[in-house]
Amino acid sequence: MRNLKYVLEVANLHNITKAAEKLHLTQPTLSKMVKSLEDELGVILFDRSGKYVRLTDAGSAAMEQIRLIIAAVDNLHMTLDDISNLKTGTIKIGLPPVISSVFVPKVVTPFQKKYPNISFELIEQGSKNVENMVLEGSIDLGAVLLPVREGSFGIKPFVRENLAIVVHKSHPLAARTEASLTDLREEPLILFAKGFAMRQHIIEACVSAGFEANIAYESAQWDLLVELVSANLGIAFLPEPLCEKVSNQNVRILPLRNPSIPWNVVLIWNKERYISKCMREFIRFLEDHSLVV
Repeated sequence: MRNLKYVLEVANLHNITKAAEKLHLTQPTLSKMVKSLEDELGVILFDRSGKYVRLTDAGSAAMEQIRLIIAAVDNLHMTLDDISNLKTGTIKIGLPPVISSVFVPKVVTPFQKKYPNISFELIEQGSKNVENMVLEGSIDLGAVLLPVREGSFGIKPFVRENLAIVVHKSHPLAARTEASLTDLREEPLILFAKGFAMRQHIIEACVSAGFEANIAYESAQWDLLVELVSANLGIAFLPEPLCEKVSNQNVRILPLRNPSIPWNVVLIWNKERYISKCMREFIRFLEDHSLVV
């Protein structure tokens, strides 16, 4: 197993010397390991004719199988660890930043109070990137916006809410109790940056309402969106559960109706991969702490 991991590192770095440095080996030692595996398999894994080593066709096929072998052994260790250390471990969760603002205080914090030996590694990415990471197994769970590829995932609902709009206190809409999407036809809009699923939902909703979104500013941080509204630079959208965190006195928050734009968050995991006991415990915990009524 150690040798397989060493050879895989050479494939990842395309350089035996750099791989040897990373693995704390001498270059001749690593070269010998690679050559020994090639002799055992009866094929050449790497083309060494250039400055960087490249996988041969046989090498590419071998690396795919080596990754599967390493993953299978890792799953074996996870299974045995679960048996001997029930409800301990680390859960890797991918989620967009705007979801983390709701997900962490509502679920992660109370879960860790109940199970202090279970830790979390939170990785902030857009919804589509999170889906791909769950499928490839680089993270255990993902919190993403619907829709998702349902056939590929186990799915647990977490939030079923709508988006609200944030307007400056001097804006004519600020005196109303709610707003319609068509009220925003001529307004400069402040949206999340490209790569956020929520941004695309808003753009598509505007098109369905008969107009194109007039995007004035973009940001990846929800609190900066609010500050831009506070400076009277446009109108922003925020999920309703996040609106309770807004304390800026220069803005007003209005429900968006006719039509509303849904903000439905689900927890997803790869049904084909091993689900650890701490993950199963977390999924069960989510059933009691879901914000879905």
